[in-house]
Amino acid sequence: MITKKTYRLIISGGGTGGHIFPALAIANEFRERHPNAEILFVGAQGKMEMTKIPEAGYKIIGLWISGIQRKLTLSNLSFPFKLISSYIKAGSIVKEFKPDAVIGTGGYASGPIMLAATRNKIPSLIQEQNSYAGLTNKQLGDKVTRVCVAYAGMESYFPASKIVFTGNPVRKDINQIEEKRERALSHFALSSNERTLLIIGGSLGARTINESILAGIDKLIDARVQVIWQTGKIYFDDIKRQLENKDLRRVRVFDFLKQMDLAYAAADVVIARAGALSISELCLAKKPSILVPSPNVAEDHQTKNAMALVSENAAALVKDVQAKEILVSEALKLVYDEGRCERLSGQIAKLAKPNATSEIVDEIEKMIGIKNGDKVHAVGAIR
Repeated sequence: MITKKTYRLIISGGGTGGHIFPALAIANEFRERHPNAEILFVGAQGKMEMTKIPEAGYKIIGLWISGIQRKLTLSNLSFPFKLISSYIKAGSIVKEFKPDAVIGTGGYASGPIMLAATRNKIPSLIQEQNSYAGLTNKQLGDKVTRVCVAYAGMESYFPASKIVFTGNPVRKDINQIEEKRERALSHFALSSNERTLLIIGGSLGARTINESILAGIDKLIDARVQVIWQTGKIYFDDIKRQLENKDLRRVRVFDFLKQMDLAYAAADVVIARAGALSISELCLAKKPSILVPSPNVAEDHQTKNAMALVSENAAALVKDVQAKEILVSEALKLVYDEGRCERLSGQIAKLAKPNATSEIVDEIEKMIGIKNGDKVHAVGAIR
């Protein structure tokens, strides 16, 4: 006899918004389908997930884990002890919580918890956001049950038989943002008669983008462009200080934007890094964009992410080394070229994967044997 039950998931992903927000999107979709689901997050102590996850209404447990620094530091000397501690604690969490499945979206904490899941034969899934797989996910690929990816050609990192091409999960509230434009402009106290530029450097901010906007802020003010600017927490105070004597009637500066749907809805043009999550959101939001790939990432994967759009005439690109000289000028050209904005918007919309989150949760349900809301067959779990 088939009986309904309360499903239990562990989700691990953190360090940056690029890992955290996909994890939250997956959790929200699963809970929407299964309101009684018990969902536990596992993150790294001291990282941003320890704040962002509870703010979203979920419980999180932190592991004492971090990466290895490229130079000799005290943190590196403690790394083996952190690793052992995290593996032990991860095993304990899995045995106590007894999850039906464990999901990893990348970040330091994903490794120990995903390995604990695979050792105990619990259905497991990792979600890789980038065209270049992260170190943790690469190490887990041959051990987990499923690998959901956002780019073609990921067979060089993961077993082909485990790969499912889903796209990246993004927040549902970014869908149909056109309907929110009036409310968004009111939220930011901006005018519908002026063009609006949104500047985002990722959840932690981007030094080059911030310095480039500071260098050209007078041009933006003189051109009567409205600005919504997410600086990142570590840059916020210094930028506010440098703006003290500026005319900021049309400039809104934030350390972090909690309502990204309204920020996108208000924007006519977006300046952003080329992280996988940012690109997925821009595609869904259909926003004309100038991408400034970060040079400080493995295998220069942000440039590869950006070129996937540029090659389809779906975005413009400014190299990091050129940003201080030309970024603001290029932004002004685009923001007042409504014809080009319309063309870029149409092209970037074609690359959107609006059902990514739903398809990933479909895979989770398949792994643990959910059919029509019931658990009919399980791959295996601690009981």
